Amino acid sequence: MTRAPSRENAKRSVMIAGHRTSVSLEAEFWSALQEIAREREQSVQALIGAIDSERGERNLSSALRIFVLNAFRGAHEPSERPLSDRAGIGQGVQEPGGGMGEA
Repeated sequence: MTRAPSRENAKRSVMIAGHRTSVSLEAEFWSALQEIAREREQSVQALIGAIDSERGERNLSSALRIFVLNAFRGAHEPSERPLSDRAGIGQGVQEPGGGMGEA
C-alpha cells in the first residue's frame, strides 16, 4: 500500500489591501514570519501587506520567502535588528571570515 506524500506546505488565507488571497508556504516560513512580526510588534497580516506592497513582479509566496531569507541574513530595514543577532540564530553556521561551519 502506497502512502500519499506528506504535505509540507500550508495554505493560508490573508487579506491584502482589502482583497482576500491564499498563500502557500512551508511551515518553517510561516513560523519565521510570525517571529519577525512579533519582533516588530505587528501582526503577520500587516507584515505580509508591507511585503506585498514592495514585491514588484515577484509572486507573493516567493516574495515572502525572499523576505524571510533576507531578514535572517540581516538585509532588512536598517531600523530593525537582524534576527541573526539574537541568541541561538545562526550560531555555529557561519564562521568568522565567511567560511561555513557545521549546522
